[in-house]
Amino acid sequence: MPVSPNFGERRDGLRPEFVVIHYTAMESCAAAHARLCDPAAEVSAHYLLDYDGATHTLVEEAVRAWHAGAGQWCGLDDLNSRSIGIELANDGFEPFPEPQMAALEGLLSGIMARWSIPPQGVIGHSDMAPGRKSDPGARFDWARLARAGLSVWPQGTLEADPCGFVGFAQRFGYPDVPADDLLAAFRLRFRPAASGPVDPIDAGLAQDLAGRFAIDRAAKGA
Repeated sequence: MPVSPNFGERRDGLRPEFVVIHYTAMESCAAAHARLCDPAAEVSAHYLLDYDGATHTLVEEAVRAWHAGAGQWCGLDDLNSRSIGIELANDGFEPFPEPQMAALEGLLSGIMARWSIPPQGVIGHSDMAPGRKSDPGARFDWARLARAGLSVWPQGTLEADPCGFVGFAQRFGYPDVPADDLLAAFRLRFRPAASGPVDPIDAGLAQDLAGRFAIDRAAKGA
């Protein structure tokens, strides 16, 4: 299968410090592969994982794939230059099968070791682009990745003042976006069954994440 031509050099000498997980939202892995390798589409990712766990390398890790688009994380932009993108074959509504998740765990483990990326550096497209993107979606098993040390998850069910939610979420890494978009993105990852206005549980979970993984923007040069 062809390697995608849709890549460039990472800008300003940047190196990968995040991994961004996506779903393809297409009818098949083959269709997604064709699009990610189509020069006219101007999109790509470093890896594409099929339902059966087959892993397709489309762009070398050292260069900049075109997967993230507009958005921010940890106060930083140009996530394409700062990340490695992984596409999972999934229509956006179906569960992610065991072979695919097992392959993702193995792939993540290697990427994180090669580039010294901590678990909090593994995020979803929806995290960095609230209101614009929803992948990898409500059915993605973030807690499983966290149990394997490949992402993070809140500890306990502490409650906090809902008025503090936005500040806590942004300290964890979420961008400065409208509060409704921020809440939707946070819940999509951590409380997909929740609804209604921000509540003490949302705030408590965000406070826990902020307390353990607060962003030092000065250290990151933001």
